[in-house]
This record gives sequence, structure tokens and C-alpha cells, in this order.
Amino acid sequence: MTLGGFLRDRAGFLAVHLLGAVLTAAYLLLSGSCTLAQAEALLAGWGLLLLGGTAWSYQSRKRYFQRLESTLEGLEQKYLLSEVTGRPYRAEDRAHYDILRACGRSMLEEITRVRRERSEYKEYIEGWVHEVKTPIAAMKLTCENHRADTSRRILAELEKTENYVEQVLFYARSEQVEKDYLIRELPLQIPVSGALIRNKQLFIQSGAGVTVEGLDCQVYSDGKWVEFILNQILINAVKYRREKPQIRISAIEEGGGVTLEVWDNGAGIAPEDLPRIFDKGFTGRNGREEEKSTGIGLYLCRRLCLKLGLTIRAESVPESYTRILIFFPKGTFVKV
Repeated sequence: MTLGGFLRDRAGFLAVHLLGAVLTAAYLLLSGSCTLAQAEALLAGWGLLLLGGTAWSYQSRKRYFQRLESTLEGLEQKYLLSEVTGRPYRAEDRAHYDILRACGRSMLEEITRVRRERSEYKEYIEGWVHEVKTPIAAMKLTCENHRADTSRRILAELEKTENYVEQVLFYARSEQVEKDYLIRELPLQIPVSGALIRNKQLFIQSGAGVTVEGLDCQVYSDGKWVEFILNQILINAVKYRREKPQIRISAIEEGGGVTLEVWDNGAGIAPEDLPRIFDKGFTGRNGREEEKSTGIGLYLCRRLCLKLGLTIRAESVPESYTRILIFFPKGTFVKV
């Protein structure tokens, strides 16, 4: 609160006081009850009292709002301000306080309702995903037991379906990853192998060649989440492929950690799209021109990497290559 604003708010009050002082002094002077010097003294005294009272009131209000601002800055949930501040002593402030508490209670009830609905929706999605995985697994097993060109095509489509289903599950869980992961020392080969096996039909159908190098190193992370991240990257590498697609997965220990690189010789990413590929819902030129894309896969990759304490970035040259680099820092997590 500034002094200028405070005086503007009380301009009417101050004007009435000044007018009252002038009229009183004029009345006493005209009625002969006082001399000019006494009238001037009256005006001066009244003015000093008014000035002192205004200064005290300003400092009092300033300290009050400073306490409120300090309390607000220390709150993580700002909407709880009215719940943690004491009841003010001024009648005007108490009226505002009561209104804010009523608003705060209403907001808390609404937040509780929304959280409950989101929790119920998340539980429904997780249950639906686990239920739908059963018929997918049954269809895959049937196709595996009856090998033919048609069954291979069906297997490829089932892999896509399973990937979309899993994307839904991980998206639903991405807001509370910390409740669903286990950080431990992990051979990097394990999540890479899992992602490659998961997409074997996709590689066969697309004719993609895959090379794996230098994965005999340990990282600290959650294997399930890392496998999901790699799965999304590999799907994109095949989706935006060229003729004779090649994918290379390698790792190198550097800078206090391990960098995992997924390289492909696909269509690449336009320079203007590169800074935005991890944004939610962004599809870019390739997604618009070649086939439908949700813009969720890489967004989830970045979100999960942030939750896991990893960093992810991309390098690309259009019509040449794309590199996705994931850095696993050492010493960040405790071995379990």
C-alpha cells in the first residue's frame, strides 16, 4: 500500500476535517470569541492532530498489509490465507475477513470435490487399462500360435493398440509419479531390451534396422518408466521414417552421469518445431503432413524425465537425422 493511494482513499475524510477547522476558526473569529492569533493557533493545532492521526493510521495499515503479504508469500496454497491469519481488530477488516473466509471455504469444498472426481476418474482409467490388456494379450497369443501374413499384420496393429492403451495409463499416473516408482541401480540394457521387444512387430513391418551399442552401464532410475519413455521415442522414430530406416541406441558415461542416445535417420524435425516438440499437444510439421499425431508422447517423456530427475533434449537436421538424448545423473538417488 502506497502513501499516495492511502491519501486518495481518505481525501473526502481529510477535506471534511480541513473544512470543519476553517469554519470553526472563522465562526470564533467573526463572533469575537477569539483573536486572529488564537484562530491561527486553532487551525495549526487541528492540522497537527489531523496530520499525526493520518500518519499513525497509515503506518498501522501498512504494517497490517505487510504482515498479510509476508504470510501469503510463505504459503504454498495461497487460497488458505484467510485460514491462517488471525481475526483483525478493525470492524471494516473483520467484514472483509469474514467474506474471504466464506469464499475460502467454498473454494476448499470445490477443490475437494474436483480432487475426488479426478481420483475416481484415474482409478477408472487404470482399471479400464488393466481390463483391456487381457483381450489384447489373448489376441496376441492367438496370432503367435497361428503364424501367417495376416496374423503378423494383426500383431503389428495390436502392438500399436497396446502402446496407445499404455500411453493412457502413464498419462493418468503422470501427475503423481512419485507414488508409483522405485529408484534403484539398473542395468541400462534392461529397459532398452524391453522397449525393443515390445515393438518387434513394428520394426519388422517397417523394415527398420536397429543397432545397440555400449549399454553395459548402470544408471539410477525406475526401469518401468524408462522403458515407457524409450517406447515413445522408438515409436516416433519408426512413425516418421524414410526408406531403409535405421535406429541406433547407444550410451556413454560422461559429466557425472550416463547419456543415452536414440538416433534415427528419419524425416528429421524442422528447426522452427524443434524447441516445441516436448510441449503438450504440439504435433509439428511432420505430424500434420504425414499422419495424425496426438502430441502427447514426447510431452509425457519430458514430464516423466523431470519427475525422475533426468534431462531430455533433442537434436535434428531435416531429411537427415534425429537424436534424442537422455541424461541419467549419478549420485542423485540413494541405492536401494
